[in-house]
Amino acid sequence: MKRRDILKSGIVGGAALALPARVFAIPKAGTKRDRALFKLAKRELDRAGDVIWKRDIVGIADFGVHSAERRFHFVNLDREEVQSYHVSHGTGSDPEHDGWLNHYSNREGSNATSRGAYVTWEWYQGRYGTSVRLGGLDSTNSNALQRYIVMHRAQYAEPSHIERWGRLGRSNGCFALGEEQFRVALMNLSGGRLLYADSLGWSEDGTGVPEGELTLLQPDRPSDMQRYNPGSY
Repeated sequence: MKRRDILKSGIVGGAALALPARVFAIPKAGTKRDRALFKLAKRELDRAGDVIWKRDIVGIADFGVHSAERRFHFVNLDREEVQSYHVSHGTGSDPEHDGWLNHYSNREGSNATSRGAYVTWEWYQGRYGTSVRLGGLDSTNSNALQRYIVMHRAQYAEPSHIERWGRLGRSNGCFALGEEQFRVALMNLSGGRLLYADSLGWSEDGTGVPEGELTLLQPDRPSDMQRYNPGSY
């Protein structure tokens, strides 16, 4: 299925694709980490091209920091602000259950988190109630649909879990958030926006943030998206 067929299926409205691309400035205000997140968001939007049809907010999951930290950043390019929340990673990425993501996997049955860029799609009712489908855009997360990698709410992703255990619980590779945090994600990050996951290791105080240009992993992206998600585009 080609991207134009998505319009016919009702996943998105045609008017959204007719809008011209915005030109985003990198805000001078904010912390060192926030400024780097804006650069990364812009870079990944440019890399994704018109696969992303809502370009106002980008989600960036930094799995290079501990799960007790607020490491899921909502980068609002229109308002020039960043809001950060908790997010869980997969059991297969953290077999020791110490709160640190040790490795990624794109393999079915791995229960691991996958690195790379995703497009957020429609809501649906699943095991955890309302959830958001995700489409993997890179070779490193191309099996997201087959693996049912989604955004959803979970009790083990609540801040209270950190207070008790010192870390979040683990998912089966999904982006799991607490109730209130997922509500924000549902309203602000679904429906054709970009989600990017990588091990950045950027602390709130700016530790780990690179100076100058970003030199981060850039997974290969094919020009033909159907190669990685047959029947989905």
